Amino acid sequence: MGNVLLDQKTEEELWQEYRRTKDPQIREGFIKQYAPLVKYVAGRVAIGMPHNVEFDDLVGFGVFGLLDAIDKFDPEKNVKFKTYAVTRIRGAIFDELRSIDWVPRSIRQKVREIEDTIGSLEAQLGRTATDEEIASEMGMNVNEYLKIMIKISGTSVLSLNDMWFSGDENDKVSIADSIESPSSLNPDVIVEKEEIRRLIAEFIRELPEKEQKILAAYYYEEATLKEIGQVLDITESRVSQLHTKAIVHLRAKLTNIRKGIY
Repeated sequence: MGNVLLDQKTEEELWQEYRRTKDPQIREGFIKQYAPLVKYVAGRVAIGMPHNVEFDDLVGFGVFGLLDAIDKFDPEKNVKFKTYAVTRIRGAIFDELRSIDWVPRSIRQKVREIEDTIGSLEAQLGRTATDEEIASEMGMNVNEYLKIMIKISGTSVLSLNDMWFSGDENDKVSIADSIESPSSLNPDVIVEKEEIRRLIAEFIRELPEKEQKILAAYYYEEATLKEIGQVLDITESRVSQLHTKAIVHLRAKLTNIRKGIY
């Protein structure tokens, strides 16, 4: 890490020491070591973003996530720092994008309308609603519905990081965050998180096979939309559309959880 003392220790030893001392020299070493991770995550988030969203801005937002990850990482948990940091970096980028509210209000309203429709339909049907059923409920044909999905996918802030379940404003849980259970949480909250993870996994299994593959490849194998399209032999824009459809369905199901319908 650019320092003889730091280079003499393993990373695990450094994390233990940093947790104990908050040594600024060790912190600086971690920042330098993991700075490329910020650019990597920002690059993945940038895919599909409108041209008015600058890559350098995404990197700047992500740096806050890296600093947060370094300060809060607990080496005692069975989570690698890189995995933990990616979640925090991506979360910081999306938090900032949401705070500047760059997605057109009309798109946000349409997303909410679709989510409400899906949530209501699936509560009645007791299963995942089809595109045809959703379109019919919204008073349009399937082609019109799919065109709206293409429009929404162009804004691309919909992601697993943007979904949350919470008991209150101070305990928001994104799906990505749910891979770790901070020690500050009480046992009841941890149990609740585990239950939400189980339900989310169950909901994903109910999605069409192609959408399941896209979510798995994008979030867990870290493939790009272009790479996924090549594997599935479909266009990148089609992958983006299917990704958006899957996320809207999952968000609708999470809303139903919050309302106590499931």
